[in-house]
Order: sequence, then C-alpha cells, then structure tokens
Amino acid sequence: MKVCVVGAGAIGGYMAVHIANTGHEVSVIARGPHLAAIKDKGLKLIEAETEFVADKLVATNDIKELGSVDLVLLALKAHQISPIVNDLSMLLGKDTVVVTLQNGIPWWYFQNFEGKHSDLVVESVDPGGVLFHNMDPDRIIGCIAYPATTIEEPGVIKHIEGNRFPVGELNGQETARVQKVSELFSESGFRARIIDDIRSEIWLKLWGNLTFNPISALTHSTLVDICQFDLTRDLVAKMMKEAQVVGESLGAHFRVPIEKRISGAEMVGKHKTSMLQDVEAGKPMEIEGMLGAVIELADVVGVQTPTLKAIYSCVSLLDKTVQEEKVSIKGSPLS
Repeated sequence: MKVCVVGAGAIGGYMAVHIANTGHEVSVIARGPHLAAIKDKGLKLIEAETEFVADKLVATNDIKELGSVDLVLLALKAHQISPIVNDLSMLLGKDTVVVTLQNGIPWWYFQNFEGKHSDLVVESVDPGGVLFHNMDPDRIIGCIAYPATTIEEPGVIKHIEGNRFPVGELNGQETARVQKVSELFSESGFRARIIDDIRSEIWLKLWGNLTFNPISALTHSTLVDICQFDLTRDLVAKMMKEAQVVGESLGAHFRVPIEKRISGAEMVGKHKTSMLQDVEAGKPMEIEGMLGAVIELADVVGVQTPTLKAIYSCVSLLDKTVQEEKVSIKGSPLS
C-alpha cells in the first residue's frame, strides 16, 4: 500500500517507521532540521530497548513532489492543516482514504452527523469553514491516537507508552475500507479496533487533552505530577465534569468514569504532554481543538463551563506571550 504521512512528528513519525518496516511504500512530509535528518539517515524510532530505522522513506516538505497514494495519514496539528488544504489534493486519487489523527474536536465532527447540529462548522478549529468546504468528508476515516511519543532530536522519535489507534467511519458503518485500514495498522504493530461511534471515542481522548495539556503547559508538570497533587487532580476532575455535560448534550457516551480516566493518565508516568513540549520548544500550542472548541460547543448547547473558560484564558495568554516574545520556556536545574 502507498501511504503518505503528512506531518512526521512524534505520532506521525512513530506510525511511519512501523508501517514502512512492515513493507509498505511510505512517504513523509516534514520540514526543517527534522526533514534534513530523515533525508540523511532515515527516520529512527526508539522503542523500549530497541531502535528501528526506516531508511527507505521518501521525505519531502513539498506535497506537490508526490503523486496520489492509497492512504493519507493526516498527522498535523489542527491549526496547521488549512494552509496546505489545496496541496493535499495532490495526494488524492479516486479511492484515496484520509485518516485524521488530530487531537480534540475535528473540523469534520458535524459532517455525516445525525442530529440537530448536522453540518455545523466548528469555528474554533476551522475558521471560516475552510476545511469543512474543501475536504470531502466521504474520504475521511476518524482515528484517535493514544500513544505517548516525543521527538528526541531531529530525525529521532521516542515511543513512551501505548499503541492504540482505534478507527471508525464518520457514519459508524463497518466498511471494507475501514477494515483495510485496521488491518494495515494491526500488521504494523498497533492496536486498531474498529468502533461504531468514533465521536464518543474522541470525547474520551479529549477528556485528557483538554485537562492535562493546558494544566501541564501552565505548571510545567508531567501527567503523574498533576495526578498525584491533590489540587490539580481535583481541578482535572472538575474540568472533566464540565466537558462531559457538553459531550453528552451532543449525544456522546462516556464509557469510563472520570476517576478511571484520571488513573489511566497517572499510569503513563513522567510524560510531558504535547502542549508542554510546545511551550518548551517555543511552538504554537494546540489550544483551540482541545479546549476552545469545547467552550464553543458548550455555548451552542447552552452549558456553563466556568472552569474550562478560566484555564482557556490563562493558557491562551501563555501562548500569546511565547509567540510574541519568540521564546521557549523550559525549566533547568538551579546552579
């Protein structure tokens, strides 16, 4: 199968190495020093005590250099997609499938959706409906990325924990193509069960994203630190309760209780969330998909979310400061 990973960062790179080493023809879109390192030495994955290198990848920063593929893994952050939406069409053949891997509420959430809010554009993640109007929802298969991974250095991905990538059609059907995606992921070493309610699974992952990510960015703390400090553990639970009311108002079902979800995050250990990694690297944070969209949808369904709004305000100011001052904020030991 011809697979293109658009955004070969921590998650995309992790997937690219395993899929390539299973024997598939893989291309990756990357940029800067990361791209240069991949071109020079291949893409390395450190996993447990083992190192894997995918050295036959086609790596480029220009989608237009590639032709159509069978499968696109869209692993960019939500705010990075709109600028390249027209270029993505270069990858699409008649039957190309696009698997989306964004954290948070995706732009397609209300497409092929049964309910009173069908075809609602979520402005927080898709201002002006650019993706809504330019990405065919019938090509899309939703996927939730659960693994914890980091970019250790340019060209090197480190896998910390987890290998789950559940997938599902937007309309909940178990089609031949979603079975094919599940099989590809499974043979590449991932757990990829097919689920008939992808939106509820999005909310389950989002529960962690909208709480642990901004709190970690603000406090420079890891998952286990947040969970084992009583005040922040209580804050996480309060935020999750507000978000659950929003999700359930939109028809989502939460299959695990809040305390179990928090305990699951605690077990991951000393992992820095993607938002904290962005603060330390001076990169824009993925706030809108994880938190802004939930607040927007709360207003749509008439739910009050004072705690979510307070954290959103603080982390948004942090992001503004990082970007305007052109700084990275990373702790270092006192001398």
